[in-house]
Amino acid sequence: MKQSDLTYLGGIIGGLSGIPTRLYKSGTLVYTHSSVNLPADPIVLHEDEIMAITGHVGYYVTHDFFYYGIINYKNYKLIIGPARQLYDDQTLNDLAFRLDVSPADVPQFVSGMKSIISMPLESLLQVMIAMNFVLNKDKLALEDVVIYDKDQEMLRKTMEREHLDKTIKDFDAGGEAVQHNTLAMEQTIVNIVRKGDVNALEEWVKNAPAANAGIMASDQLRQVKNTFVVSATLTSRAAIRGGLDIEEALTLSDSYIQKCELTNNISQLTNLQFHMIKDFTERVSRVRFGGKSNLALEVVNYVRRHLSEPVSADAIAAHLYMSRPYLSKKFKQETGETLTDFILKEKLQEGCHLLAHTKKSPAAIASYLGFSSQSHFSRTFKKYLALTPCEYRSKHARD
Repeated sequence: MKQSDLTYLGGIIGGLSGIPTRLYKSGTLVYTHSSVNLPADPIVLHEDEIMAITGHVGYYVTHDFFYYGIINYKNYKLIIGPARQLYDDQTLNDLAFRLDVSPADVPQFVSGMKSIISMPLESLLQVMIAMNFVLNKDKLALEDVVIYDKDQEMLRKTMEREHLDKTIKDFDAGGEAVQHNTLAMEQTIVNIVRKGDVNALEEWVKNAPAANAGIMASDQLRQVKNTFVVSATLTSRAAIRGGLDIEEALTLSDSYIQKCELTNNISQLTNLQFHMIKDFTERVSRVRFGGKSNLALEVVNYVRRHLSEPVSADAIAAHLYMSRPYLSKKFKQETGETLTDFILKEKLQEGCHLLAHTKKSPAAIASYLGFSSQSHFSRTFKKYLALTPCEYRSKHARD
């Protein structure tokens, strides 16, 4: 098939799916079709990994659960993506920040990404499979591309439910485990997540004991995945108890389970499971407020979900269906600080993390965190931390 035919096919598929499509020849981009105008192409963050994928049909899932479908045909590579099932402002603002999208163009980027058709990965892969047949004359089914063992599906659901019910029942009752030696470990991890104790988690990992998770499937890979799903459920439940927003916890759990099901490497699954537990623990750590009230936790959750916006007390009050004066008074009574001070401290905490762990400029960080200007960010930063952003980076930056 000629290159002109491939570009024609890419344009048709891109138009039908509503998802950006690209054609590469020998590693060089030769054609792009997109129904949206994005100031920056998200693929640049993962291009090397995506280009390394071989096989007629493949896919790549990013850490924030965007996915790309890939078809290899001779020396050409056809890529469709990014796609996602859900698009939220905070995730898209984070993505724009990592892509160095200018502040003036961020609204256009967020709007453009939201206009990309939401599509499950399985549906995207069905499109890729059809295109692969046209190009490579290769008849594939979905189970040839992803792990999807229909024979194990009913067993998986039944055993997961039984194991989960038993584990939660034992944990909630404070009872003693007799079935497997994992319950003590599960209780330890659940308590760590609930408390948001990142240091305890890291210390526990150094000395983590071996465990027998019990038989939930006859296949080793399926067994690891079943254990992962149980872990995700327990961990998300513990995070909710620790104060994490219910919607955020459940959405995160679903995303990790989806990525688990798309992974067929046991070592990668093990790493993903630790990353998931650490992710939940860190999120709880950020929202915990010294054991204060549910009101304080609700405010923390709101601020964390809107860090890249100019968060105001009025917006929080509206979200919680309260008047601003009542919310401000109640918050001050329960926490000892004003809403304004708290919002600034949360933003500055994130600013410290970005200064220490990224090479983003103070101006870019200031814009991302919703400050009116770099000078406003610098003045506020020095007021609360007695250092300028540059001084803080010089002292705390990690290679």
